[in-house]
Amino acid sequence: MKTDTLFRPFSLKGMELANRIVMAPMTRSMAPEGIPGQPQVDYYERRAAAHVGLILTEGTVIDRPASRNLPGIPFFHGEKAMTGWTDVANAVHAAGGKIAPQIWHTGSIRGGKWEPEAEAESPSGLVGPNDPRGHAMTEADVEDTIAAFANSAKLARDVGFDAVEVHGAHGYLIDQFFWSGSNQRDDNWNGPTIKERSRFAAEIVKAISTAVGPDFPLILRVSQWKQQDYTARLTSTPEEMTDWLMPLVDAGVDMLHCSQRRFWEPEFPELDGEDGLNFAGWAKKLTGAATISVGSVGLNSDFGGAFVGKGSQTSPIDQLITRMERDEFDLIAVGRALLSDAQWVQKVREGRMEDLHGFNIEDLKTLN
Repeated sequence: MKTDTLFRPFSLKGMELANRIVMAPMTRSMAPEGIPGQPQVDYYERRAAAHVGLILTEGTVIDRPASRNLPGIPFFHGEKAMTGWTDVANAVHAAGGKIAPQIWHTGSIRGGKWEPEAEAESPSGLVGPNDPRGHAMTEADVEDTIAAFANSAKLARDVGFDAVEVHGAHGYLIDQFFWSGSNQRDDNWNGPTIKERSRFAAEIVKAISTAVGPDFPLILRVSQWKQQDYTARLTSTPEEMTDWLMPLVDAGVDMLHCSQRRFWEPEFPELDGEDGLNFAGWAKKLTGAATISVGSVGLNSDFGGAFVGKGSQTSPIDQLITRMERDEFDLIAVGRALLSDAQWVQKVREGRMEDLHGFNIEDLKTLN
């Protein structure tokens, strides 16, 4: 199998990547008191040294109350946390890599009882349809959250990261504004159409663009599915998808990170068949923005098994090669396979497919 297409360089707003492979953001929850340290430095440096083109960090939280849903999730604000993240960025650069933090707010999704549910905030005090949790955000809460996202993005630029990714997917806060099942507001942050419900995300993007300037790449992660409902869809037609994503690109998003559970599945099979464009392919076609695809790359089962203690075996990447050769999307993010095997990219580059190994659930317990 020829893998040359994966190792073409890529450029975005002056960020020069050596290849098309991205390390997907994966929550690890191993930063004591929210502060990254030497274990995080070593974890990301190992992947950079093994030729990952762009590293996206695990989700890191902005400066808002109850922005985390689990202990150990790192902050992306405050002097101590930023000192730790500066060390991470410097180590990745010394190893020849590029890195961007993923910044987020988990909204009303809680992880157990480590924080009181009453502290959770969301568009309407809902985690999903008819499922109350926490409180509805006031106008002041909304405005402060927008400013907190902008501040964390500026910190990323100031301490030397190469780009920033905003987490707008998987049923967390920004996605809760997108989703009619969790956004029941009666003000300008809601509306009957996905275009109207995109306003919160668009205002975050505008604030970040102002804060970081014109030369710092901004990535936005989006998804149809929610962890509250794997079958949920924000859009059912290309026209609706355009109404959702185009305002975000117009606001300043440079790249859309299009998350789906299995990257090879067509987004609209009723239009272009079972070999049709996937989510990232359609997003690129409709908006003209660069896109990242992701979803079970190199593995034979999706991430859902990890939540019930299941690993995953390796799977051929032939279809990935085919889709990359036709430029369906620009970059491909690899998650669990790269979590368990820091050398995954190097092995693929050297054609050592027989040396790849799958995802081991035990690897979630350590930063190896």
